Amino acid sequence: MIRVLLADDQALIRAGFRALLGAEEDIEVVAEAADGEQAVTLAGRHVPDVALLDIQMPVLDGIGATRRIVADPRLAGTRVVMLTNYGLDEYVYTALRAGASGFLVKDTEPEDLLHGVRVAARGDALLAPSITRRLIDAYVTRPPHGRLSSALDVLTNREREVVALAARGMSNDEIAAQMVISLATAKTHVSRAMTKLRARDRAQLVVLAYESGLVTPAPPAERG
Repeated sequence: MIRVLLADDQALIRAGFRALLGAEEDIEVVAEAADGEQAVTLAGRHVPDVALLDIQMPVLDGIGATRRIVADPRLAGTRVVMLTNYGLDEYVYTALRAGASGFLVKDTEPEDLLHGVRVAARGDALLAPSITRRLIDAYVTRPPHGRLSSALDVLTNREREVVALAARGMSNDEIAAQMVISLATAKTHVSRAMTKLRARDRAQLVVLAYESGLVTPAPPAERG
């Protein structure tokens, strides 16, 4: 059972999400919050698997709430997914650096929301295509940071290859096929890379890969 915390200052949105999620046999909404401060308190009380947080909330916004949730050792297993109307670049980048595992736009299709919750619960990065494009576009103007580039020195060549593939959106199955290795080995490489880089999840690997220059954005024509 995937335990979910909903946080949005609009009651109707919370009600709609609760109805959709609650109808699934493997998902349970354990708490609702109307602002970021409540979200942090309820996360500590219920320890959800996934926290769906509106990025713009009163008292404490979603980014601030994310930082506090991620910093709580009791919530090491909680994955934060930001809910947004627009997917603005500065919010996306800041939230990912704060520890968010991904983003969903509020007008997403119901099946995409359900899929997103399940993806986040298993620890994979979750970025809607429109937001992924905004994020990657932002990196075109961001030079690699030397500190992070040197941080990648702790990785083996194989682990660097895995991180690069993960940053391009490949699943463990796809990484295994690309590298002609077993699924178990691919998972091991990803796990070790995350541990060495102190990345909370795959979303953090994406950020590190682009910031360090390990992966560079494709030219606009190649991104379609």
